[in-house]
Amino acid sequence: MLRLADKWVWDFWLARRAGEHHIFFLQAPRSLGDPGLRHFNATIGHAVSADLRNWRVVEDAIAPGPAGAWDDLSTWTGSVIERDGLWWCFYTGVNRAEGGLIQRIGAATSADLLTWTRHTDNPLILADQERYEQLDLSVWHDQAWRDPWVMRANGRFEALTTARSPVGVPDGRGVVGRAWSSDLSEWHAGDPIRLDPPGQYGQLEVPQVLELEGRWYLLFATDAATHSAAWRDRRFRDARAGTFYAVGDHPTGPFRLVDDGPLGPDDGTILYAGRIAPTDHGPMFLAWRSRDVAGDFVGEIIDPLRVAVERNGKLTLHS
Repeated sequence: MLRLADKWVWDFWLARRAGEHHIFFLQAPRSLGDPGLRHFNATIGHAVSADLRNWRVVEDAIAPGPAGAWDDLSTWTGSVIERDGLWWCFYTGVNRAEGGLIQRIGAATSADLLTWTRHTDNPLILADQERYEQLDLSVWHDQAWRDPWVMRANGRFEALTTARSPVGVPDGRGVVGRAWSSDLSEWHAGDPIRLDPPGQYGQLEVPQVLELEGRWYLLFATDAATHSAAWRDRRFRDARAGTFYAVGDHPTGPFRLVDDGPLGPDDGTILYAGRIAPTDHGPMFLAWRSRDVAGDFVGEIIDPLRVAVERNGKLTLHS
């Protein structure tokens, strides 16, 4: 697994180049003592592996910007995409002036996935005021606009984000936001992904969309506390933290929720913010371990689990 002796590791994203997997991950010093402090002490680490199991840590990718910058407090979750030989890392940034309450999305570029240069026009992707909830502490604890998943779809680039609707019951306003671009530099607002049934979560974190055996899958993570009252009334069971998914026929939806519980082994630990990585041996699932069986914070990324797609479209994981 990917575990650092001196740092907690959590949300991550992957890229593949020349037969190697590059993993970019959020990290913060274990010396902080309290894992709750990690969010505003995060940098983006980087490691390389041939098999998603044995990792070689390399130089950090991105750290907070200089004082006064849009991302001078912390840099959070993102994704990497290649265009015309140049790699783009889209990531979330928050700043000190706003107390880290307002999230924005910018980018850095690299020719080799190792040395990154911030885009000169950052931040690039902002939450449209008409479509997405703005900061209102009486409703929610921050302005959610983070965790960009950037992909090719609809003949252009689409960015999916953790976002919230400006209307509806507060605990069910979580949506997957959208923006689109033809060149990765200039972005335009889009309507959120349609998810059926709607209004189930306060937030849908770290989205990923990919195709598996002719179907499109939307993965996202949410905590037990961010399942809405509507979800609890519909499911009549206790909510659990983890990675969940929905199935559709198109990369930008609509998607139908699959109510199988979180992806991962049912071993008493809590896995979060899972990703599915394509490999030469089929798709593999990775996630970061947030809690052990005793409920203590862990902060490490598990070894991959093989993903199987059942005839009905449901996903199962195998060691």
